[in-house]
Amino acid sequence: MMLTAIGATTVMYSCKSDHKNKGGEQPSAFEVECDRFADLQVLRYEIPGFNELTPQQKELSYYLYEAANAGRDIIYDQKYKYGLTIRRTIEAICESNSKIDKTSDDWKKFETYAKKFFFSNGNHHHYSNMKFVPECSFDFFAGLVKSSDSKALPLEGKTVDEFLKFIQPIIFDPKVDAKVVDLAPGIDNIKASSNNFYEGVTQKEVEDYYSSRMKKEEAEPVSWGLNSKMIKVNGKVEEKIWKVGGMYSQAIEKIVYWLEKAIPVTENEKQKHALELLVEYYKTGDLKKWDEYNIAWVADVDSRIDVVNGFIEVYGDAIGKRASYESVVSIKDMEATKRISKIAENAQWFEDHSPIMKEHKKDTVKGITAKVITVIQEAGDGAPSTPIGINLPNANWVRQKHGSKSVSLGNIIHSYNVVAAKSPMMKEFANSEEEIKRNEEFGALSGDLHTDMHEVIGHASGKINKGVGDPDQTLKNYASTLEEARADLVALYYILDPKLVELGVMPSIEVGKCEFDGYIRNGLITQLTRIPLGENLEEAHMRNRQLIAKWVYEKGKSENVIEFVKRDGKTFVKVNNYEKLRELFGQLLKEIQRIKSEGDFKAATALVEGYGVKVDQDLLKEVKDRFVKLNVAPYKGFIQPKLIPVMTGEKITDVKVEYPNNFLENQLWLGKQYSYLPNIN
Repeated sequence: MMLTAIGATTVMYSCKSDHKNKGGEQPSAFEVECDRFADLQVLRYEIPGFNELTPQQKELSYYLYEAANAGRDIIYDQKYKYGLTIRRTIEAICESNSKIDKTSDDWKKFETYAKKFFFSNGNHHHYSNMKFVPECSFDFFAGLVKSSDSKALPLEGKTVDEFLKFIQPIIFDPKVDAKVVDLAPGIDNIKASSNNFYEGVTQKEVEDYYSSRMKKEEAEPVSWGLNSKMIKVNGKVEEKIWKVGGMYSQAIEKIVYWLEKAIPVTENEKQKHALELLVEYYKTGDLKKWDEYNIAWVADVDSRIDVVNGFIEVYGDAIGKRASYESVVSIKDMEATKRISKIAENAQWFEDHSPIMKEHKKDTVKGITAKVITVIQEAGDGAPSTPIGINLPNANWVRQKHGSKSVSLGNIIHSYNVVAAKSPMMKEFANSEEEIKRNEEFGALSGDLHTDMHEVIGHASGKINKGVGDPDQTLKNYASTLEEARADLVALYYILDPKLVELGVMPSIEVGKCEFDGYIRNGLITQLTRIPLGENLEEAHMRNRQLIAKWVYEKGKSENVIEFVKRDGKTFVKVNNYEKLRELFGQLLKEIQRIKSEGDFKAATALVEGYGVKVDQDLLKEVKDRFVKLNVAPYKGFIQPKLIPVMTGEKITDVKVEYPNNFLENQLWLGKQYSYLPNIN
């Protein structure tokens, strides 16, 4: 489970982190901002502390970095059956057309499309899920294709003209495969979604297929469907497993190659054992082996270098079964981890004092390992748009019996905060100077604490009633939204609690007030800039935030807990009673935990559809107009560093870090280095 940065209040903060230099590295004026196009901004991040690693740790990092990138093709194919076809067409055009006038408006429009495509790992917006198309004409695009090296084009036996006829609707028709994930109620969500997780099957067929395999009373349920594509062959529903020798084998073989290079240079036996299990899982596709790996991974708490690698998050599947490929390679930030560890050490206190029903509380909160990490590399679904917090593993029974790891991505958050410090957003959307000053003083800390508690105690809290089944079975297309809402509500409920002052992780409850201001402002107003006019909310995190903010607004109306303020034709939001707002957060948390614990699909539908989906179109237009004047990109992501091995003979003796500053060139380079899968899978 991951907390996204876009929409998290972190992007509103002034920068309070000094990002101290570590390991003898010299401080430098590192340029965070890299590129800006459409509604997107590309940033960079440093890897402080990398130079202090031992040669063995650097070598391990390099192998894990290569393993991460080796799976890059997979996410393009998972998001859309023709994702790799489009990507390789773009790559061929960019590499072949050196003589074209690149100052022309048409080329600039095509180049913007290419950058948007790479940013979203496909031709569907990374956040809204809607298909986007080039602004240049098809005739111009066709000319680019015809002047490209035909050997580089993904023609698949077609002539260039046949290929253009085939690809025109795929790229240029917004109505063809319009949504990568469609969560609308009352429809077949699988058929309506254009991802490549299913082919030729209906939602009912998928649910029937798994209902015969899943047993609600099973103590250690297998995560059926996590690592496969479901298809119909001769009228029979089958799974194509993602493994060596199965679907995506060419890329997975490369992942395994680099993981096997990493195993001999691991830091300890626990880390070695975990990676050995991960390799075995990739070779067999056995989901029980995936659980064994996760248990071993959670048990490794001593390694400085860590990695997330696999088919993990299910946001890209409308019914929450199939997982996107992602990887994060990181270093433990020893100093910054002290804050988040304080929260983890007191997880049982937070569970015991939670406002949820007693029967839904865990008697014992098992082994939460919490840390702040310095990211070395992100790949797959983790890049270019990146989370700011991660809590894994996702399997509820593994978390309950063996614990979990919660991390905050320190250097990623730092880069966001550097940019946010320059942003005019607070002055435009904050209701008062008091809010602005409070944000300047406490904004970065309140965001860090929200992320910490969301990941550490939010996702780890509560339990499902015996015999109910996991949320992907019971809550279906609403499971992800409600899980993120539950974790957010845990963080919101406790960020105004004096316990955090007592623990020494925040100076006063003013930090909590800052978070309340920002969360309500974002949930009701500012996040709206991320969707087109006429649309409602589709993405799980956006639905979650509006659900919470709108619910507490409606429930607190009689006491004027929150109010909308109109001034100079602009809409603002004001929190009038912070303590009462906290109570409302607690009430909603109690209800959402009940829904999850009891598997109440009817209540889940009412809550999400009633509060989390529909958008006030007049307010949306106002917000978008105000954002246009600010010239602020509503979405941000990252260009990844390069690790360069220093060789002595065949031995890696050191690893250097390079920081690319050209997003398009970097994406084209990645395509050359890590392109293993066929055009269509």
